[in-house]
Amino acid sequence: MKLPLPLLGILAGLMFAATSAGAAEKPNLLFIFLDDFGWKDTGFMGSDFYETPNLDALAEQGMVFTDAYSAAANCAPARASLLSGQYTPRHEIFNVGTGPRGKAEFRRLKHVPGTDTLRPDIVTWAQCLREAGYRTATMGKWHLSKDPLPYGFDLNIGGTHSGGPPKGYYPPHGNVPGLKDVPEGEYLTDTLSHRAADFVTENKGRPWALYLTHFAVHTPLDAKKELVAKYEAKTPGKLHDHVAMATMIQAVDDGVGEILEALDASGQRNDTVIVFFSDNGGYGPATDMDPLKGYKGTYYEGGIREPLVFVWPGVVAPGSRCSVPVIGVDLFPTFCEITGAKLPEQPLDGVSLVPLLKGDAEATTSLAERPIYWHFPAYLQSYGGKYHLEQRDPLFRSRPCSVIRMGKWKLHEYFEDGGLELYDLESDLGESRDLAESNPDKTGELHARLKQWREEIGAPVPTTPNPKFDAEAEAKAIEKALR
Repeated sequence: MKLPLPLLGILAGLMFAATSAGAAEKPNLLFIFLDDFGWKDTGFMGSDFYETPNLDALAEQGMVFTDAYSAAANCAPARASLLSGQYTPRHEIFNVGTGPRGKAEFRRLKHVPGTDTLRPDIVTWAQCLREAGYRTATMGKWHLSKDPLPYGFDLNIGGTHSGGPPKGYYPPHGNVPGLKDVPEGEYLTDTLSHRAADFVTENKGRPWALYLTHFAVHTPLDAKKELVAKYEAKTPGKLHDHVAMATMIQAVDDGVGEILEALDASGQRNDTVIVFFSDNGGYGPATDMDPLKGYKGTYYEGGIREPLVFVWPGVVAPGSRCSVPVIGVDLFPTFCEITGAKLPEQPLDGVSLVPLLKGDAEATTSLAERPIYWHFPAYLQSYGGKYHLEQRDPLFRSRPCSVIRMGKWKLHEYFEDGGLELYDLESDLGESRDLAESNPDKTGELHARLKQWREEIGAPVPTTPNPKFDAEAEAKAIEKALR
């Protein structure tokens, strides 16, 4: 039987009141952050082929955010925003690398290169938690500098400036911190999960924060060998059927199970907040976020909407769901409030999600209409082939743009041609019906807010024409791609 929403809210509040007294005063933080993991890539979000029983169990134990977003559609800027609590114009990491992406003759503007390193003067949430007495560790992908240790971590396993797994998912991994002595044939995802379980056990008795930032499921799509036969024999789903991706996802999920067992065995499960999130949309050639449009690199929903789960024993009502739009920059103030860490004296663009986690009805109402933003003054080339249907044009996953979501409305602005696209996500989650012309009032309202935000935050907008642009070559390439 479905209960009315007001009654569900009352029940959630009663559950919180009954359990909040048992919450740990200074809880541990286990933050599991995946790479290129799509919105529908778990069982609890709707996959019909991938198997994620441990993640599904976590979803039942905590709160699932249905409208959670990364702050960028690809790796480096998403991670910079996550660690800094700032939108991309503040830290100026806009893309993976600083060079132009895609063929020069198809780019109408000179892109804004930005930087590829998180400035050391920007304080991270890891630094705040360490100042509050937490032992901090990062395990896996870092991507924001040569060494994550100066950014607030006591321990680094696997973190370098590299955006992908060191020499693949099987050893040897080269001269990478913490990965020089990996047993022969051990899958990288398993290695990181083993080290995470050890860290959890070894640090019992003191507050700790673990940023488990898996390389999975980033390319290369290097299947876990022991699982290939299982998925080759499995009936393909209507949504998902990629064997290598399925093995990579199961490896993540098995590792989650191992870490949870370590928490249980050491008596820390009820004293640990667990967060599960991803850095951007799924890799187009290997997965599908249907009904969302787009994938990694696009600013349609499939490129930025992510699975997000919070488990907080004694605070978050098990099995709860929240449809308030939230974004990666919100995690910084959230982590600080959960742990009692002091916020730094620097601009933070997010808000703490703790009121939502506690089922606060007033916060739910006020944050539901809060504007959230994206800014990408660069280019990402297309995968090619059939994937043009998930992009604005066949040649680029994204051209320079800004985006705002406010309530159910989402507006895209593209700087090359001044194009505006307006979508009602409540009735059109797949962004298939552009309402910019038919609803000029809402288009104008959101466009004005977006321009004001850019001015306030100092967002650079590319305006310089690219002298290498060739309109005739672009037109021919688009025509060829659409045949």
